[in-house]
Formats: sequence, structure tokens, C-alpha cells
Amino acid sequence: MFTARSHGPHATLISLEDAAASARGGFACMFSTSDEYETALISERRAQGRYASSRSSWPTVMFASCVLMVAGAVVILA
Repeated sequence: MFTARSHGPHATLISLEDAAASARGGFACMFSTSDEYETALISERRAQGRYASSRSSWPTVMFASCVLMVAGAVVILA
């Protein structure tokens, strides 16, 4: 790192401006809107296989068990 005593004021100012420009470059975003970011994020997660294309069988199982319970209640009460 540099010290202010070893450089003149002009060199220090230029070095500080370079450091500020470098720091600003780190905050740049490649997406202009949040919709673009979310679309890219979902596409990347689908490519990784996080969102399974096969549907779960739980809703069908739950529906069938509810139907059996109602049918059983009707048979018992009839």
C-alpha cells in the first residue's frame, strides 16, 4: 500500500480516484430489472435440477384417503 508522505498530493489524488473507480466497478449488476434476475435465477435452478419436473403423488394419496374416510363414515352411519 502507498503512503501519502512518499508521493506528492497529485499522485495521491490520482491513486485515490483509481481506487474509487475500481470499487465502483464491483457494484455493477448485469441485470437491469429484478424480473431479468429472477428469470435467470429460475433458469439456472432448473438446469441444476432443483425444480423436479415429475409431480408428487401426495395430493392423489390424500384425496383417496379422504374419499375412503367419508365412504367409511357413510357405511358406519347408514
